[in-house]
Amino acid sequence: MLDLIAVLVAIVALVATLGYVGYLAMLNSAARKRGASGSSVSQYVRSRWPVAGVTTAGAALAWLLTSGGGFADVLAILLAAGSGAVAGSSLSTTMTKYRSGG
Repeated sequence: MLDLIAVLVAIVALVATLGYVGYLAMLNSAARKRGASGSSVSQYVRSRWPVAGVTTAGAALAWLLTSGGGFADVLAILLAAGSGAVAGSSLSTTMTKYRSGG
């Protein structure tokens, strides 16, 4: 049962982190198309890539840990929950910062 919980938490964390990576990629693409006027957005996105990379790596590692025993499952749950929470919070902050009014 603990294994199933660990797998579910790891999958949810991986989806959250990949959502953050995808949003950053989309934001960076739009900023590049705007040229010089999008340089501040592009700079912000470049500063957020390390967070996205570390959280994605953490979620992927958590998913790999789910194939271990009970202790590894507990570590996987903790790592996945932390990675997913940081990615979700970062995504929310970024979306709030660049949300358009239209």
